[in-house]
Amino acid sequence: MKILVVGGGGREHAIVWKIAQSPKVDKIYCAPGNGGIAELAECVDIAATDIENMVKFAKDNAIDLVMVAPDDPLVLGMVDAMEKEGIRAFGPRANAAIIEGSKAFSKELMKKYNIPTANYEVFTDSTSAIGYIKAQNTFPTVIKADGLALGKGVIIAQNLEEAEQAVHEMIDDGKFGKSGSRVVIEEFLTGPEVSVLAFTDGKTVKPMVSAQDHKRAYDNDEGLNTGGMGTFSPSRLYDDAKAEECMKNIFVPTIKAMSSEGRPFKGVLYFGLMMTANGVKVIEYNCRFGDPETQVVLPRLKTDLVEIMEAVIDERLDEINIEWEDNAAVCVVMASGGYPVSYKKGYEISGLDNVGDLTVFHAGTAVKDGKIVTNGGRVLGVTAVGKDLDEAIKNAYTGVAKISWTDEFHRSDIGIKKY
Repeated sequence: MKILVVGGGGREHAIVWKIAQSPKVDKIYCAPGNGGIAELAECVDIAATDIENMVKFAKDNAIDLVMVAPDDPLVLGMVDAMEKEGIRAFGPRANAAIIEGSKAFSKELMKKYNIPTANYEVFTDSTSAIGYIKAQNTFPTVIKADGLALGKGVIIAQNLEEAEQAVHEMIDDGKFGKSGSRVVIEEFLTGPEVSVLAFTDGKTVKPMVSAQDHKRAYDNDEGLNTGGMGTFSPSRLYDDAKAEECMKNIFVPTIKAMSSEGRPFKGVLYFGLMMTANGVKVIEYNCRFGDPETQVVLPRLKTDLVEIMEAVIDERLDEINIEWEDNAAVCVVMASGGYPVSYKKGYEISGLDNVGDLTVFHAGTAVKDGKIVTNGGRVLGVTAVGKDLDEAIKNAYTGVAKISWTDEFHRSDIGIKKY
């Protein structure tokens, strides 16, 4: 088979790396790809959201399967456009990707089908939104831009002043463009978070192994929210009882709800969950593999990923037995100094040849004069497996210590937290 993977970050590197292990695959393309992906796939200079040229490339090169990894092209309808031209594509159609594309849609879906989540209201004008916040008078409170905002459209306001500022920035100042013209204001839930990704063909749902992300920039969960500074799998708290609770109350009901709405979801559905005192609740849905959770989940997958993707497309996921390694995985993100605000690019990375059998997923790199250089905020995801989390943590940080570039920084506590 010839496979095209859409995207160019650490998640896509992990997906390409896993696809490359399949005996069914002869050739992998990745658009746009990055410096690390280029070692496994032929990178094509097409933006991930350029649907017209992506479809043309897939047709011109007789691609057998297109794997659309990022949220933007899924929400924009890339899978629909591929299918219209008779090209097999993995990922939800636009009418199902709305589960991530509109937070208001997902909250209303959960309310309608009794899927446990935080209480909320939706607003399109700042006066009503601020009036509601004052009437509730409970802080912290969560303010979310309705649409996609590169993972930065969620503000946890600690007081009324912060809440008012967030509402004005989103609705009145257009900080997130159209994505913030409608806001969701919801109660602040407390408890440990866990991410569970699931394969689904619209009828059957098969959860993957659990993972936990670290969003804050610095140790002890301090600093600004980022796209993720590291992740580990499995969660220390997500046991068989929690898995059963989520399957019954969240995973199956969500898939049934989407089908009932005439929006069958096929692909990978990401469940961002919080284990509260009143049971597990949904914080958010994503319509694709998470980043960086993919970097620890896929290394634990024993079953051929291409076989799973084909079963999802053909709606025969119930016929596939998906197997996982009985181990643990940790991914430490190495980032550019100044991320997530401002940072410089183009620094040469040294030590990539010294990490032994660890896997280094490239998130923001480029090749310049034959050398790998930094080309983003999150640059590398150093990933290691071990018999348990402690061993995987030790292995990952042994690898991190061997890699360097100017102004590099990383957290030193990935995987350590018990909650």
